[in-house]
Amino acid sequence: MQSLAPIALFVYNRPQHTERTLQFLQQNELAAQSHLYIFSDGAKTDLDREKVTAVRKIIKKADGFKSVKVIESKVNAGLANAVIAGVTQLIAEYDQVIVFEDDLITSPHTLSYFNNALNHYREEEKVMHIGAYMYPLKSDNLSPSFFYRAATSWGWATWGRAWKNFEPDINILIKQFDKKKRTAFSIDNKMNFWKQMQEFKKGKNNSWAIRWYASIFLKGGITLNPSQSLVNNIGHDGTGVHSGINDIYNVIINPKPIVEFPTVIAEDPIAYKAIKSFLIKRKGNMVTRVRRFVKEKLTQYFPKNNDR
Repeated sequence: MQSLAPIALFVYNRPQHTERTLQFLQQNELAAQSHLYIFSDGAKTDLDREKVTAVRKIIKKADGFKSVKVIESKVNAGLANAVIAGVTQLIAEYDQVIVFEDDLITSPHTLSYFNNALNHYREEEKVMHIGAYMYPLKSDNLSPSFFYRAATSWGWATWGRAWKNFEPDINILIKQFDKKKRTAFSIDNKMNFWKQMQEFKKGKNNSWAIRWYASIFLKGGITLNPSQSLVNNIGHDGTGVHSGINDIYNVIINPKPIVEFPTVIAEDPIAYKAIKSFLIKRKGNMVTRVRRFVKEKLTQYFPKNNDR
């Protein structure tokens, strides 16, 4: 049997979120048998320094795992650079990795799902990424887990054989897309993935995730996903560097373990149809969109006293 994959947890300046993320991870069935590496990015501004210090006090007390190693950066690398460096480091040592950020709560079965899937598809070159998050899909015909083209970033895992294909250079990636590929990449133009690529090139975002998905897509790879999410993102409250304020992607975490994996190594057409349907309807009607916009603006002007 393969040894368990190490866990990489990336944290920055949100002590309350970090504490909850750790609490839920500790409750996982395989926590006590897993090595945890916590990568703490350095403060970008003086305003962040106090919160970074608060986060570091929390992570230094982390327990409930086979081992805990805290890696503190003296400078601010930014999330993208931190994730790329941390994942590359652990891949070099373990040839596999499970990745979380500081705003994710998990099922007690999330680590089991990752490790079982990592072992199950270890030799399947086409399977390049395992995701734990899934949109709140409405379909009675979904399998417990399925293959899909896009890579989700809210709790994921991969192997060294797949990560070696990660291409960080946006220009190299963009050159390989024609119109047909752009459409397929963007889920038949139902999701703004291609826009994210263009915005990265213009310096409007610094996403490692969109480059990872593009790398997988261009290699003809696919991703494994649960039909009911094993994680939920608690960071869409305005506290995150890259997150807004909304509940579009909020989910109820699957309380059951996932013990069935697909045998056909190809994208699931039923799941793809359900995902497209969700993406089309996710923002609601005009009234709902206006209400959400107003709520976001009000929260920006009158933020809560939280981990901002």
